[in-house]
Amino acid sequence: MTLASDEIQDYYDVTASREPREQLVKAVSLVPQLNGDGVAIDCGCGAGSTIAYLRDNDLTVHSFDLEAESIERCQRRFADDARVHLTQATFRDFDYPAANLVVADASLFFCPRSDFPVVWEKIASALQPGGVFFGGFLGPNDTMATDQYDKEAFWPDVCTVTEPELRPIFNGFEIVDWIEHEIDGKTAQGEDHHWHIFAVIAIKR
Repeated sequence: MTLASDEIQDYYDVTASREPREQLVKAVSLVPQLNGDGVAIDCGCGAGSTIAYLRDNDLTVHSFDLEAESIERCQRRFADDARVHLTQATFRDFDYPAANLVVADASLFFCPRSDFPVVWEKIASALQPGGVFFGGFLGPNDTMATDQYDKEAFWPDVCTVTEPELRPIFNGFEIVDWIEHEIDGKTAQGEDHHWHIFAVIAIKR
């Protein structure tokens, strides 16, 4: 099941030119200088704002999304860029290349909980020693984890984790940032939302 058409269009329209998050900027700054040979994986490319920032930093980008609309938009946006590689795929089915950076910002929320162990193993294996992971994990107090979240309009199976569940998966990593956000705010479409997110930057040893 994928997002309803109107919700997709609205979300992509308002996020296409989104400024990079502070933690994304920090994560990219930690990637080893590879003279243009660095590789990044963008998990859940949406309208392509993260791809654009990664390309601005001279990284080859392999990106995937389950939504055909996302891939079609990004194909048009990056049609002349041979260093952007796009695939319509699930977290589980994507073929993760060896990478120096993996970005999973607000996307692992939509990985089915039953698939998460396999998906995380693939992400961790793809990262080369010294490679950087930046991602967000949905906490149990987030609106998306409650009955207030419209699963019919958006996504039926969100993946929530507690801190004790999350910490052990970073064995073998040096944690640079571990920030727990729990605040009331607005979605990209301006709707009220209680956010509960663990935002993590970590370097693979």
